[in-house]
Amino acid sequence: MAHEAIIPEGSAPPLAPYSPGVKVGETVYVSGVLSMDGDGNIVGVNDIKKQTRQVIETIKSVVEAAGGSLSDIAFNQIFLDDLSNYAAMNEVYAEYFSNNPPARYCIRADLVKPEFLVEISSTAHI
Repeated sequence: MAHEAIIPEGSAPPLAPYSPGVKVGETVYVSGVLSMDGDGNIVGVNDIKKQTRQVIETIKSVVEAAGGSLSDIAFNQIFLDDLSNYAAMNEVYAEYFSNNPPARYCIRADLVKPEFLVEISSTAHI
């Protein structure tokens, strides 16, 4: 089955060779999203809530560019640089996924740069 790269207008430049999202049939795979603006600048240095909000807004832009919405997300993979940020990340996450939230997991992991506090990857079915 063919796949289509999903690159929303204003996307941050990728840090490696990947697309922000890929649509295969009615499934959208969103790459791991870090807290960056369209120019590649880090948003919310040392602020897990700002970074979580930026990450989810970026995920939203990818899913919407593919024809869906956040409610179409079935699964999220969450990576935190420090589990002490878990509660604050969840506070913002719940603002976006309060009703019928997707399945997910959350683990502690070293991220690509020490300034990044959270990374989320998503799978949506549109």
